[in-house]
Amino acid sequence: MSAAIRDSNAPIIYLVRHAESEHNVSKDMSHRDPPLTALGVQQATAIATAFPELGSVATIFTSPLTRAIQTTVAGFSSILHLDGRAEPGGDGGAQLIVDPDLQERSDLACDTGSSRSALEQAFRGLDFSTLNDDNWPTKKGAYAPDDSSVSERAQRFRERLHGVVETLGRNKGDNRQARKNIVVVTHGVFMKFLANDGTIDLPKSGWKAFTLDDNAHDKATLVALD
Repeated sequence: MSAAIRDSNAPIIYLVRHAESEHNVSKDMSHRDPPLTALGVQQATAIATAFPELGSVATIFTSPLTRAIQTTVAGFSSILHLDGRAEPGGDGGAQLIVDPDLQERSDLACDTGSSRSALEQAFRGLDFSTLNDDNWPTKKGAYAPDDSSVSERAQRFRERLHGVVETLGRNKGDNRQARKNIVVVTHGVFMKFLANDGTIDLPKSGWKAFTLDDNAHDKATLVALD
């Protein structure tokens, strides 16, 4: 994928890979929805000081898998507005959206999410109202692991992303626009579908910058900035 010429007024979309989780070390794929390791927590926490223009982030999307949520909270807690109803780019900080479409591809136990009630118990104060479809952890139907279903899921999310970009664009001139960039915390394999780039392979807790291609037919194509 060729790099894009950056429009300084366009939001930057950062794809972020979750930090190291227990199954990455143990190779035990039968552990459902494993958490971060101690090293993973350190990796995620380090995002807070290493991430570029942290104060420019308007919206953070995260996979509902535990390791992704932990990465999001540890790395971006200083800017998070935990009320899911907050407007993107609002003065209260970055809006947090837990999005089931960002879960990892496979139907292995390690890539299967916990129930909404379990997540609400584990992450008190976070808004999980977006997980209103009980089918999201089943890896069936819209969440099936085959290439076609995963590609459709990635497209759904890109279209949702485009809607957020348009919302941020409508706020131009508002002083809240100091916050205009978007973070997407997801997984290594699903990221390949999301970016339409089979070669992308970020390190744990690493990120890559993209923009949306306004010249694409559906205006929902991610183009790498570097």
